[in-house]
Amino acid sequence: MIARIAKDRVANGLGRLLCLFILSLALLIAAGLYLRANPVFSAMSLMDLLGSVYWHPTQEKFGMASFIVGSMWVTGLAMVIAVPLGFLTALYLSEYAPARLQDASKPVIDVLAGISPVVYGVWGVAAIVPLVRDYLMPFLSENLPFFPFASDNYTGYSAMAGGLVLAVMVLPILIGVSWEVLSAVPFEIREVSLALGATKWETIKLTVLKKARPGLFAAVILAISRAFGETMAVLMVAGCNLHGLPRSIFDPAYPLPALIANTYGEMMSIPLYDAAVFLAALVLFAVTFVFNAIAWAILMRFEQE
Repeated sequence: MIARIAKDRVANGLGRLLCLFILSLALLIAAGLYLRANPVFSAMSLMDLLGSVYWHPTQEKFGMASFIVGSMWVTGLAMVIAVPLGFLTALYLSEYAPARLQDASKPVIDVLAGISPVVYGVWGVAAIVPLVRDYLMPFLSENLPFFPFASDNYTGYSAMAGGLVLAVMVLPILIGVSWEVLSAVPFEIREVSLALGATKWETIKLTVLKKARPGLFAAVILAISRAFGETMAVLMVAGCNLHGLPRSIFDPAYPLPALIANTYGEMMSIPLYDAAVFLAALVLFAVTFVFNAIAWAILMRFEQE
């Protein structure tokens, strides 16, 4: 009996330690990145690091504004494209689609979510870049010859190409989370609305969507977090040059994840280069962590309600 109680206590203690270790991983990662990035603050202030566009490692200039803006361009374009498609698809699957189509759609969404980003990147190079170069850019530049459509980049590797690829990549997450949120709305609410004489669309618009609004907002935040941190696919199609801020959706963009992937292997011979790259990783980690924390807090509150 005493041996069994001792085993239970040991198992409980080990489980608690493992749980604390998992929960502390985020803090440990943030602390490690900060310690490695700290030396760069001797060359530039945090305001200059985040607000300057001058990236010249040999001159100890590590301005990251162009990379942050590049991430915002690509992520913003992805959200503009993906959010309407994702919401409408989730709404159809939740409220209108027959059971067979729902059952067939779930594994397809899971497969799309699990495809390697490199595959999306290769597909983007083969299909999206020519589409942007040969069709979207000439059409929009001729019919809307002003910011943000005017550009002298004719290669197709651009923020627009990166945004289109990212939109396809975040659609499974957006559809899956939105579908779960809409399905979590109690069916009795729909029955009450229909019993009062509302049509099906009025029921969806005035009751289901209103009730699910916080969860749908959380789905968007999760999608933004995934898009902001994506590396390989954007690296392959966005152009990634160092010519300052992108002026148009058809200009090349250089997001923060692409900067880290491109420069990590060449930084050892230049003082403070490694610290600047670790600072970029810290900024990316902080943005991703904050977005995920906000999204999951909203989802938890939605489930409790």
